Amino acid sequence: MSVKETLNDAHSRWMDDDGPENGIIISSRVRVARNLLGIPFPHLLEKGKAEEVICAVQLALENSEMIELAGRLELCRMIELSPVERQILVDKHLISPAFMNDCQDKVVALREDEVVSIMVNEEDHLRIQCLLPGFQLENAWQTVNMADDGLEKTLDFAFSEKYGYLTVCPTNAGTGMRASVMLHLSGLVLTRQLNGVLEAIHKLGLTVRGLYGEGTEALGDLFQISNQITLGQAEEEIIKNLSSITTQILAQEHAARAAIYKGKKEMVEDRVWRAYGLGMNARIISAEEVMQLIADLRLGLDLDLLPPMPVRMLNELMVMTRPAYLIKLAGKELSQYQCDVYRANLLREKLHSA
Repeated sequence: MSVKETLNDAHSRWMDDDGPENGIIISSRVRVARNLLGIPFPHLLEKGKAEEVICAVQLALENSEMIELAGRLELCRMIELSPVERQILVDKHLISPAFMNDCQDKVVALREDEVVSIMVNEEDHLRIQCLLPGFQLENAWQTVNMADDGLEKTLDFAFSEKYGYLTVCPTNAGTGMRASVMLHLSGLVLTRQLNGVLEAIHKLGLTVRGLYGEGTEALGDLFQISNQITLGQAEEEIIKNLSSITTQILAQEHAARAAIYKGKKEMVEDRVWRAYGLGMNARIISAEEVMQLIADLRLGLDLDLLPPMPVRMLNELMVMTRPAYLIKLAGKELSQYQCDVYRANLLREKLHSA
């Protein structure tokens, strides 16, 4: 499947409902930043040097040892994609929002299953990512590590014995690793425990971001929790620490859901069934409203309040109901009002067919 073909499919592997703890943990992601030895950082690159990086990465991806370790990845130049198509890649969490802009010398490499993706000439020369469903930080790290090893068969990365891998931003130096989990925390939101949990997370050296990473808001009670420190810690230590804290948050969220349902059963049931009724019948619905609706449906499924429906479908709806994908489906530009109508039609169709 080509990169262009993936844009016609809202599904990515991380949306599958076979991941551990997928009722609360949507996905696990690990990415590492790498730069090529002897070549200026991307923001200092001249046109010819930027192309040199792209060619070097392409040769590395075609190396048989790389393919054996990490699979075959296809390169696609961002300039060849429309703004709508670039936004779909952001919505599917395959590229960063910043990667959409000034994309003349930027390239994305995708594996067919979209588990592995590489941004070339973003903030660093390479951002290598693995994204898996549910609670799979260790597996995500192993996959990224194999891709990293495969690329090093051909590429020389900038590395210091003192500072580790050298990166544009000093906060990424060392391992160059950012590990994160995306969690659905409706229980902690409803019981008003979330702020206390987030404060504790910050004190433990982790950071909390919105749905699409740094600088974005938390929609639909979804939060990304990731490590802040990359220097002075081994990769295994980062993964172990994040896994341990995530396990604690997971227990707190389970307890919060049980408590709110026991103490305010009617309120929870009303919230869930209102969301279900709105989804089944709405004629106009905004992007923000549908994200909260999906969160409430998730909660209802976890508490066995709703008729069975695939978690995968709800994950796909997070992409399908975004403006970019609606425009792609419609095959034409849509106003905000038209998007709201189209979104409601799509939502009704999916819920009635579930």
